[in-house]
Amino acid sequence: MKELYRLKETIVTIKADEQEYIEVAKQSIISSRLLLEQYILKDPYFKITLEPHDCLDNAPEIALRMADASRQVGIGPMSAVAGTISAFAVEAMVEAGASYAMVDNGGDIAYITDRPLLVGIYAGTSPVKDLAFVVQPSDHVKGICTSSGTVGPSISFGMADAAIVFSDNVSLADAAATALGNATEIGSRGVEESFRVLKGVNDIDGAVVIQGENIGMWGNIPEIVRAKVDPDCITKG
Repeated sequence: MKELYRLKETIVTIKADEQEYIEVAKQSIISSRLLLEQYILKDPYFKITLEPHDCLDNAPEIALRMADASRQVGIGPMSAVAGTISAFAVEAMVEAGASYAMVDNGGDIAYITDRPLLVGIYAGTSPVKDLAFVVQPSDHVKGICTSSGTVGPSISFGMADAAIVFSDNVSLADAAATALGNATEIGSRGVEESFRVLKGVNDIDGAVVIQGENIGMWGNIPEIVRAKVDPDCITKG
């Protein structure tokens, strides 16, 4: 089952075998956003800073995860917001009994799966098209997060058409994808040198950068196969 769900700026595609798990995910998203909004009222700098930020005492878990993940790659905590909301939703689905659950928050995906999945790669106007990752079954929540300087509304200071990071820490995958995208310049050398921002960061499995006709890979990534990627399946506003 699949449902597109929107709450303010959060626009997600939720997938599960049962509608009850989709409802659990939606309630988690409502709760996560409320907790984060209430925290930002107390700590407004958390929302606007582009640098690592220390949370106030008694900050909610969502803010702590975002701050910790972004600190590891040297950027601001809101870089991890989409992936963290996705992660909380999938964790809630798993707690409710789901063995297959996916939340795609604008390209920042948290998932757990008991079957192989194809996850399409979308890189805007890049000629690198119709490719997908073959994601293998996992018994714990994992993340595939994407940042782009040419696709979507998120802030990016780089030229990546797609900067993709894989990690068991979904918040970290999101923040690291942003940092990787920020570091990507034009050309094959720009792609190659972008991966320097990930060196020394623990818990990142691998990463992919697409910039124009150039594609670079770092670490361990899932198998890539040819697949028809339908733009209509992309979660967007």
